[in-house]
Amino acid sequence: MLVMTHLQKVYRTHLIETHALRDFSIHVGEGEFVAVTGPSGSGKTTFLNIAGLLEEFTGGEYKLDGVDVGGMNDAERSRLRNEKIGFIFQGFNLIPDLNLFDNVDVPLRYRGFDAAERKRRIEESLTRVGLASRMKHYPSELSGGQQQRVAIARALAGSPRLLLADEPTGNLDSLMARGVMELLEEINRQGTTIVMVTHDPELAARAQRNVHVMDGQVTDLGEAPRFRKTPHAAAATA
Repeated sequence: MLVMTHLQKVYRTHLIETHALRDFSIHVGEGEFVAVTGPSGSGKTTFLNIAGLLEEFTGGEYKLDGVDVGGMNDAERSRLRNEKIGFIFQGFNLIPDLNLFDNVDVPLRYRGFDAAERKRRIEESLTRVGLASRMKHYPSELSGGQQQRVAIARALAGSPRLLLADEPTGNLDSLMARGVMELLEEINRQGTTIVMVTHDPELAARAQRNVHVMDGQVTDLGEAPRFRKTPHAAAATA
């Protein structure tokens, strides 16, 4: 699903250059749930931004679902990102003036779905996260855990193959965090590949594999992935 080989990312100014990633190599298989850990400034966010096609890399190779993204222009990267990737952020990133239905609708409009298809996807994704009865509520009327569930629904509505989560429980108390983690585990069991950046060792331990990053390099790829048979894989072997 995600293969980075000897990836480099250098930020340059007229005075200095900073190597955010150096000889960074990682392989995330389809259906895996991988937690990426490491201290602040280790390169985790840069990795996630490059994985999500939000930043370009300086050198090396990156293949997403078999597609070499090197040399793609902005339009090609945007199209691939919209088709393949869903994002979950620590800060939820919900629009306060829109109700839940319309918040989930925003990225679908950019995909060009017609109104009937958007409605189906919105209702299905909000049902999946347990908030179908609140789709006309506004973010301010929800708890932090519920807001994060809306953010997950927004990501799922586009049917992503890969879900990228940046500290998805960072703004939640322990009870809400466990609830969000259980939801992510269920989504993974249904076939979605998940890469989650987290500082929380308890949550990282619940992933199938832990990848540790230090000084812009992968220092530990973790144990061999404990693959679950996903619906996609099951269909392929039937």
